[in-house]
Amino acid sequence: MADVDVTVLTGARLCAGGQVPAQPVDIAVAHGRVVAIAPHLDLAQMPAGGRVIPVDGRWVLPGLADHHVHFSTWARQRARVCVVGAPSAASAARTLAHALAARAAQGGPAAARTLVGYGFQDALWPAAPTGEDLDQALAAVGQHGAAVVVISHDMHSVWLNAAAATRYGAPHAGLLREDEAFLMEQVVDAEAAPFTAGLIAQAVQAAAARGVTQIVDFQMEDNLATWRGRMAAGLTSLRVRAGLYPEHVQAAMARGDRTGDVVPGTRGLLTVGPLKIFGDGALNTRTALCTQPYPDAPRAAGGGFGVSVYAQDELTALMTRAHGAGLEVALHAIGDLAVTRALDAFAASGARGSVEHAQLVAPADLPRFAALGVAASVQPVHALDDRDVADAVWADRAQHAFPLAALAHAGARLALGSDAPVAPLDPWAAVGAAVARTDDDRAPWQGANALTVAQALAASQAHPQVREGCDADLVVVDRDPYATDPRALADMPVALTMCAGRITHTAVDAARD
Repeated sequence: MADVDVTVLTGARLCAGGQVPAQPVDIAVAHGRVVAIAPHLDLAQMPAGGRVIPVDGRWVLPGLADHHVHFSTWARQRARVCVVGAPSAASAARTLAHALAARAAQGGPAAARTLVGYGFQDALWPAAPTGEDLDQALAAVGQHGAAVVVISHDMHSVWLNAAAATRYGAPHAGLLREDEAFLMEQVVDAEAAPFTAGLIAQAVQAAAARGVTQIVDFQMEDNLATWRGRMAAGLTSLRVRAGLYPEHVQAAMARGDRTGDVVPGTRGLLTVGPLKIFGDGALNTRTALCTQPYPDAPRAAGGGFGVSVYAQDELTALMTRAHGAGLEVALHAIGDLAVTRALDAFAASGARGSVEHAQLVAPADLPRFAALGVAASVQPVHALDDRDVADAVWADRAQHAFPLAALAHAGARLALGSDAPVAPLDPWAAVGAAVARTDDDRAPWQGANALTVAQALAASQAHPQVREGCDADLVVVDRDPYATDPRALADMPVALTMCAGRITHTAVDAARD
């Protein structure tokens, strides 16, 4: 939306931890910052071209952040075929085959492209998916020979048929895990890019509509270059911390990039993010590195304990190098042994940053997060999506799974996110999941690890509070989050979002002076 020099939100209630303010206030914004907060600002002094937006007693909070996304994949996945909840490979294959038949019936160039699906959880299936499962379902609807690629719910496995394996040079049809899966995901993303450019803009708008003003993007690509181009083309509704991968470190060091540096020419919206390093795999894929084996060890990788991407000395050396170059580290660690090794590497290298996911944490490691100054970047919706998988493969340790409250009580700094497209890019969904620990008729799962509303919001906000002088990254909501039923937090109505003083989403009327 167009820039406006001055915007005043009138009749706003500052969200204050459940304490309703004695009276509404007006909030004045100019040049990207909050410049005044008072019960009744003198609107007669507003310069020509200013804008007044009555928010009529709605609640105002700092803008929301999603601290872990794969933005391009999330945008494209919104147009892919969903098989979430399929009870078996055969069921998922039928869904995909019928979607392909419907697309082929429409004709046109799109019918010739690979069909991409997403969302399967084979840890809950009676048998591992095979390429033949897909080919038989395709043959049943007259689509034999079409290429099909299906990305798992946790994005650490890819299931493909024979035609797709041949087309992309995969080692085999059926199930690919970890590095082989990541390569396939990058190939299908790159192939889809020319056809889905419009989805990126739609995804930016969808994020703004949920109050998002900032993301940390861990897409497996050169995110600095990608977002520099997007912002130059006018996509300026989000602040972006652009994550790096090891293959980008040399170039970043040559440029002198350091985590937190603002990228010139992006209006201060794009900053250099942390170096993303994989320490282990994922839960559904049974490659998360654990101290105890998975019960289906013959089907699981790494001898049944999961996989370690780096030897410990290699991991420490890489983190030491990053730290010396001024880069923070975002270290993916899901299993309890992976988390222990991650914290050991932070201690040995002196690096700063975060453990990403921390889905299973040994009690002895909980206080080490605060002691080392390492954030726990966690995704609460995963606790709901994966509760059945965790109960199946971590049944003997589920009380230590997704330990949000335990981490908070131990003093860890929490940063909530979605890992989109694994979960929707929606901080309210994360807040709701963190507080309620359920999204269906079942009782809260491991309810002792639920966060309070205050804890969940603090871990989801782009800055601590709305005050004079702060960045004008704001969200206006229809209900007081502290007075909302925990199960309804995920559906919080967002009336307005402002990023750097610009209205990026609005469902309320404005008046010009």
